[in-house]
Amino acid sequence: MAKIENYRGLDVWQCSMDLLDEIYPLTKKLPVNERYVLVSQMRRAALSIPSNIAEGYGRKHRGDYVHHVSIAFGSLCELETQLIVCGGKKYISKQDAKQAWELLQRGGKMLNRLRSSLQ
Repeated sequence: MAKIENYRGLDVWQCSMDLLDEIYPLTKKLPVNERYVLVSQMRRAALSIPSNIAEGYGRKHRGDYVHHVSIAFGSLCELETQLIVCGGKKYISKQDAKQAWELLQRGGKMLNRLRSSLQ
Protein backbone atom coordinates (compact mmCIF):
# COMPACT_ATOMS: atom_id res chain seq x y z
CA MET A 1 0.00 0.00 0.00
CA ALA A 2 1.49 3.32 -1.07
CA LYS A 3 1.94 6.08 1.48
CA ILE A 4 -0.36 9.05 0.96
CA GLU A 5 1.85 12.11 0.55
CA ASN A 6 -0.85 14.76 1.06
CA TYR A 7 -4.60 15.25 1.24
CA ARG A 8 -4.89 15.20 -2.57
CA GLY A 9 -4.00 11.51 -2.44
CA LEU A 10 -7.03 10.70 -0.31
CA ASP A 11 -9.85 8.98 -2.20
CA VAL A 12 -12.40 10.85 -0.10
CA TRP A 13 -10.91 14.22 -1.10
CA GLN A 14 -10.87 13.22 -4.78
CA CYS A 15 -14.49 12.05 -4.55
CA SER A 16 -15.51 15.34 -2.95
CA MET A 17 -13.75 17.26 -5.73
CA ASP A 18 -15.69 15.20 -8.29
CA LEU A 19 -18.87 16.10 -6.40
CA LEU A 20 -17.93 19.78 -6.50
CA ASP A 21 -17.41 19.47 -10.26
CA GLU A 22 -20.94 18.03 -10.55
CA ILE A 23 -22.62 20.67 -8.38
CA TYR A 24 -21.44 23.78 -10.21
CA PRO A 25 -23.03 22.94 -13.58
CA LEU A 26 -26.06 21.40 -11.85
CA THR A 27 -26.77 24.66 -10.00
CA LYS A 28 -26.74 26.54 -13.31
CA LYS A 29 -30.01 24.72 -14.09
CA LEU A 30 -31.77 26.27 -11.09
CA PRO A 31 -34.08 29.26 -11.58
CA VAL A 32 -32.49 32.72 -11.58
CA ASN A 33 -34.44 33.68 -8.47
CA GLU A 34 -32.54 30.96 -6.54
CA ARG A 35 -29.11 32.31 -7.55
CA TYR A 36 -28.47 34.13 -4.27
CA VAL A 37 -30.02 31.58 -1.97
CA LEU A 38 -30.06 27.94 -3.02
CA VAL A 39 -27.34 28.11 -5.69
CA SER A 40 -24.98 29.98 -3.40
CA GLN A 41 -25.70 27.68 -0.46
CA MET A 42 -25.23 24.51 -2.51
CA ARG A 43 -21.93 25.71 -3.91
CA ARG A 44 -20.66 26.71 -0.47
CA ALA A 45 -21.66 23.34 1.00
CA ALA A 46 -20.02 21.47 -1.89
CA LEU A 47 -16.83 23.54 -1.52
CA SER A 48 -16.80 23.01 2.23
CA ILE A 49 -16.45 19.24 1.91
CA PRO A 50 -13.01 18.99 0.23
CA SER A 51 -11.86 22.17 1.97
CA ASN A 52 -12.46 20.72 5.42
CA ILE A 53 -10.90 17.40 4.49
CA ALA A 54 -7.79 19.28 3.36
CA GLU A 55 -7.71 21.55 6.40
CA GLY A 56 -8.16 18.66 8.80
CA TYR A 57 -5.39 16.72 7.08
CA GLY A 58 -3.10 19.71 7.49
CA ARG A 59 -3.70 19.99 11.23
CA LYS A 60 -1.11 18.59 13.60
CA HIS A 61 -3.55 17.03 16.04
CA ARG A 62 -5.80 14.06 15.41
CA GLY A 63 -8.68 15.70 17.27
CA ASP A 64 -8.56 18.66 14.87
CA TYR A 65 -8.63 16.27 11.92
CA VAL A 66 -11.68 14.46 13.32
CA HIS A 67 -13.37 17.82 13.91
CA HIS A 68 -12.83 18.93 10.30
CA VAL A 69 -13.95 15.56 8.91
CA SER A 70 -17.12 15.99 10.98
CA ILE A 71 -17.67 19.45 9.50
CA ALA A 72 -17.17 17.99 6.01
CA PHE A 73 -19.78 15.32 6.77
CA GLY A 74 -22.20 17.99 7.99
CA SER A 75 -21.72 19.92 4.76
CA LEU A 76 -22.33 16.73 2.80
CA CYS A 77 -25.63 16.18 4.65
CA GLU A 78 -26.57 19.81 4.00
CA LEU A 79 -25.88 19.40 0.28
CA GLU A 80 -27.84 16.15 0.19
CA THR A 81 -30.84 17.96 1.71
CA GLN A 82 -30.51 20.78 -0.82
CA LEU A 83 -30.52 18.27 -3.69
CA ILE A 84 -33.69 16.74 -2.26
CA VAL A 85 -35.25 20.22 -2.13
CA CYS A 86 -34.26 20.88 -5.75
CA GLY A 87 -35.90 17.63 -6.81
CA GLY A 88 -39.01 18.35 -4.77
CA LYS A 89 -39.35 21.80 -6.32
CA LYS A 90 -38.79 20.25 -9.78
CA TYR A 91 -35.76 22.49 -10.37
CA ILE A 92 -33.76 19.46 -11.50
CA SER A 93 -34.68 15.95 -12.61
CA LYS A 94 -33.56 12.75 -10.95
CA GLN A 95 -31.44 12.08 -14.03
CA ASP A 96 -29.76 15.48 -13.70
CA ALA A 97 -28.92 14.78 -10.06
CA LYS A 98 -28.00 11.08 -10.47
CA GLN A 99 -24.21 11.47 -10.60
CA ALA A 100 -24.14 14.04 -7.78
CA TRP A 101 -26.37 11.81 -5.65
CA GLU A 102 -24.10 8.79 -6.20
CA LEU A 103 -21.03 10.84 -5.29
CA LEU A 104 -22.79 12.12 -2.16
CA GLN A 105 -23.58 8.58 -1.02
CA ARG A 106 -20.07 7.33 -1.79
CA GLY A 107 -18.47 10.35 -0.13
CA GLY A 108 -20.61 9.95 2.97
CA LYS A 109 -19.50 6.36 3.42
CA MET A 110 -15.88 7.34 2.92
CA LEU A 111 -16.11 10.21 5.42
CA ASN A 112 -17.68 7.89 7.99
CA ARG A 113 -14.88 5.37 7.50
CA LEU A 114 -12.24 8.09 7.76
CA ARG A 115 -13.80 9.50 10.93
CA SER A 116 -13.98 6.02 12.48
CA SER A 117 -10.35 5.28 11.60
CA LEU A 118 -9.22 8.53 13.22
CA GLN A 119 -11.13 8.04 16.48
